[in-house]
Amino acid sequence: MTVQDDNKEQNGIPQWETPDFDAADDPLDLFAAWMGDARAAEPSDPNAMALATVDDRGQPNVRMVLLKDFGPGGFVFYTNFESAKGRELLANARAAMCFHWKSLRRQVRVRGPVERVTDEEADAYFASRARTSRIGAWASAQSRPLESRFAFEKRMARFTARFGVGTIPRPAYWSGFRLSAVEIEFWHERAFRLHDRLVFRRSRAAEPWRKTRLYP
Repeated sequence: MTVQDDNKEQNGIPQWETPDFDAADDPLDLFAAWMGDARAAEPSDPNAMALATVDDRGQPNVRMVLLKDFGPGGFVFYTNFESAKGRELLANARAAMCFHWKSLRRQVRVRGPVERVTDEEADAYFASRARTSRIGAWASAQSRPLESRFAFEKRMARFTARFGVGTIPRPAYWSGFRLSAVEIEFWHERAFRLHDRLVFRRSRAAEPWRKTRLYP
C-alpha cells in the first residue's frame, strides 16, 4: 500500500499527496510508506523520534533517539542499559514514541510495552556501528556525572588502546529494546488546522487492529 502519489514539486518544494486514511487497514504498512516518504524528503535523520519513559517517581522523561528497525514484531532502538532511559525501561517496561516530519506535515505516535532484543540482534547491530562509536559505548558512563570533557577524552584514549585494532565486543550493558505497539496514531496537517487523525488500537500484540478517525 502506498500513501504517496508522484512526488510533485511547487516552487522547488515537494508536494506530497494527502493520505487516503479510509484505505488504510494495517498501521505498519502505512508507517512503512510514511517512513519511505520521510527518507526521500527529510534532509537529516528521518528515523529520529522522541522517546518517552517514566522514572521511579512517575516523572516523565523524553529525548530524541533513532529508530533502527521496525516490523510486525515492533519498533527497535538501542541504548546503554545504565543510562536514564535504560534504567527507566528496565524498571517500567512501557514507552511512547513520536515521529514528526515537518517537511511532510506528518506525525506518528506509538505506544506500548517494551522488551529487550535478543543478544544476537544486539551483537549484529553493535558490529555494524562505526569503530569509534563502539569504543564510545565502552568509554561513556551514559547519564552519569562527568567532571570534564578532558576526562571523557582520556577514557576514549584508554579504551582505544585497550582494543587496539582487534574486535570490539559489545558491552553487556549495551543492547536494545523492542516496543510492541498497542496504539499507533497518524496525523496529517490540513489547512486552517482541520487536520486528519487516524488511530489504530489493540489490547495486545496478538489481537487485530481497530481503526478510528479522530477530530483534530
